[in-house]
Amino acid sequence: MSDRKRRVNEAVKQVLSEALRELKDPRVGFVTLTGVTVSSDLAYATVYVSVFGDEEKRTRTLLGLDAAHGFLQARVARELNLRRTPRLTFEYDPSVENGVRMSALIDANPPVLPEQSDEPEPEPEPDPDPV
Repeated sequence: MSDRKRRVNEAVKQVLSEALRELKDPRVGFVTLTGVTVSSDLAYATVYVSVFGDEEKRTRTLLGLDAAHGFLQARVARELNLRRTPRLTFEYDPSVENGVRMSALIDANPPVLPEQSDEPEPEPEPDPDPV
């Protein structure tokens, strides 16, 4: 990834994370931006979000974000000096949910370690045929 594209990704993410706090849409619940990927021509940006809640809340939040698209698009255009403002699309990012699920599985099933005895290990026997 080019340095310019990485900087644009981070700048769009920063602007959107600040703008999300100002949304008044009740459909948008507790949402976290996990990443932004801008296309190579900077025409499109996929915004990955993690939503706290069940499938219904995720669906409602994504609908609310799509409804707020114009506000968020205008905010990115106003705050970033880009020749072309990327068109925003929002996608659910399951990585946070997967991480929580994996952590719970690890906690529920601790690793099996070999049993350790209190006796010291025996000394290795000397080689009977030294050369």
